[in-house]
Order: sequence, then structure tokens, then C-alpha cells
Amino acid sequence: MKGIIIYGSHYGTTKQYAEELSRLTHLPLKNEEDVKNIHDDFIVYLGGLYAGGVKGLKHIVKMIPSQTQMIVVTVGLADVQDEQNIKNIRHALQQQLSPELFHDSKFFHLRGGIDYSKLNFKHKTMMTLLYKVTKNKPRENMTAEDQAMVDSYNKKVDFVDFQALKPIVDEVNCIMQGESK
Repeated sequence: MKGIIIYGSHYGTTKQYAEELSRLTHLPLKNEEDVKNIHDDFIVYLGGLYAGGVKGLKHIVKMIPSQTQMIVVTVGLADVQDEQNIKNIRHALQQQLSPELFHDSKFFHLRGGIDYSKLNFKHKTMMTLLYKVTKNKPRENMTAEDQAMVDSYNKKVDFVDFQALKPIVDEVNCIMQGESK
């Protein structure tokens, strides 16, 4: 089977994961901005979570031929061990994928990082507004994601963990052997 890794990243943690996954699986790697068409049997799409969406995913799904298998990997700040965070991420994915593609895809979620000093003006403004709204919530109404965002505001945090790629590598190997999990 012919596969490819495609990624959408603003600040680099998604790209780091994509490069390591490419190294581990020996699949070719492309930035979503450079993809003009897709002729592969399967795609591993890694996308950073930004403002409720996955960077570049809408652009890529328009090019996916039917019968193409897809693994979607999100990368964000939210704790991926928290079930509510996963529900929120999956809800956002349902908005970006057709019902069929959502049903037929495999999903994995990784933690990335943030360095406020590198955010562009738009993203810095969005994060500042979100921080101001969130920090004024009563503590008992804050989710774990809210608290993590408040705690990390205006700092550099890095949750990149290449060990978290193992289940994705296993899934890719199964697909390449014709036996998807």
C-alpha cells in the first residue's frame, strides 16, 4: 500500500511529530500547503489544533479520493488523557469531516506546546482574550483544559512526547500489511 504523511503546523510541534513519524515509518512527508493532489492508498494527517479546528484539514479532505484510508492525528495543548478534551476535539473533527470520512477514519491525539513569544499578532490576541475570559471563571467551573491554559499563559511549554507516536506507528504498520486494527 502506498501512503503519505501530511501535516499542518503553525509553530512547529506538529511538524516535529510528523518528521519523527516519517522517520519511524519511512513514509514520505509533505506540508499540507504543498499538496496539490493525492493519489495514495492511505494518509496520515497531523494537524495542529487552532481555534476549534485542525490546521489544513479542510483543504486536504477535498482532495482525498474515495477508498483512501485516513488516520487523523491532532496536536494541541489540551491534556489528551482527559476524556472531556477528547470529546471536544472529536466534536471539532466532526465539523471538518464528512460523516462517512469521520466514521471511517482512525483518530489519535497528541500534546504539543506553545511559546507565546513566537505567536503571531492574531494568535497572541486570541489567546489573550481567551485567557482574560477564562481566568475570571469561578475555579469550580474551570475545566482541566481551562486551568492548564491559565497556568501556561504567556509562557513556553512543551509537551512533545515521541513515545506517544507508538500506537500510530503500529496502526500504520497494520495498514501497510493490509490488516487495519
